[in-house]
Amino acid sequence: SIAQEVVGLFCMVLLTLTALVANAVVMVVILKTPLLRKFIFVCHLCAVDLLSAIFLMPVGIISSSSCFNRVIYSIAECKALIFLNICFISASILTISIISVERYYYIVHPMRYEVKMTIRMAVAGVIFIWVKSVLMPVLALVGWPQGNGASSASRCTVYWSPGAHKKVFVILFSITCFVLPTIVILAVYCSIYRVARVASLQQAAPVPAQAVAPRHRCNSIASQATIITARILPLPRLIPDRFLGSNKAILTLVLIVGQFLCCWLPFFAFHLHSSDTAPIAGGGHGEMVVTWIAYSSFAINPFFYGLLNRQIREELARLRRSCLNRTLGQELCLSISEASIQENFLQFLQRATCTLETNASCISPSPRNRLDQTTTGFPIPSQVPEES
Repeated sequence: SIAQEVVGLFCMVLLTLTALVANAVVMVVILKTPLLRKFIFVCHLCAVDLLSAIFLMPVGIISSSSCFNRVIYSIAECKALIFLNICFISASILTISIISVERYYYIVHPMRYEVKMTIRMAVAGVIFIWVKSVLMPVLALVGWPQGNGASSASRCTVYWSPGAHKKVFVILFSITCFVLPTIVILAVYCSIYRVARVASLQQAAPVPAQAVAPRHRCNSIASQATIITARILPLPRLIPDRFLGSNKAILTLVLIVGQFLCCWLPFFAFHLHSSDTAPIAGGGHGEMVVTWIAYSSFAINPFFYGLLNRQIREELARLRRSCLNRTLGQELCLSISEASIQENFLQFLQRATCTLETNASCISPSPRNRLDQTTTGFPIPSQVPEES
């Protein structure tokens, strides 16, 4: 229906704009702050998602909306779109996997992280991501039928790929870019959860009774009430502190792993299911739904891996305050300069008026002038006599 078409188009445009703005903001914050340049893989993830929002998501809008049914792509254009689609999806998922491993070493083995996490290691990781991401679409395009012709935009996807080896490629693509990264992410965040839980339990452990030195206790009513209060009150405080770190670790695990599975599991499950069957006319709608669920990851990633980071969020707030202060300062300087210009202009008018007037009108017979005229016969001490 028309209502569903409008709502779907609005959601797709909103996701595209969110991905563009959020990824650009996180990249600018990281690149402008030297202390945040250690988040090189987060910046790389935002760069990949930003490229996806520029090249993939607008084409997805054209392919999914019935308003663009007349748009026709050639075989070469379809091959280019499939290449970019698989390349950017692979780069985004592999970057998320490397970020998970980096967080594991940063939290569990901080000393080893400081030694091994160098610029050379980061560059090697980025090169590995792009080499693997370029090889995957090359495998997808091998055996593509040659010839002139055109295909509609809705069919420039892996689902409508005419290659005979599509099933082999989809299985390889799913194992390389979904199954293995999912195993890595689950293993890494489960280890982080165990470490956070042990640390929270050790921090909330009660002090042994032998470590407390015996003190003389007064038997008065006030001291007994104080002892009872001290014994009762710490319990409600220790119980939340004991489980706070554990709950935060569980929440982080559920959010990151859950977001990854919700975005990418339908996409790869659909292509695995349809890899051994011929494309049908009704499969285009299902492919559109799972594709945009996967594309939503490009808009969610900058929030989960960027803006939820406290350092990045604080630096973004500082940059926003500095921009606002700079704007207010410029307006204040502008108002001060305008006021000085007005003052100088008034002084100029005053001097010009005084110059154009006659001496008699400029030196009016004020009381001080009359006093000077009446006292000319009486010399004032230290007064220099005027020449006649």
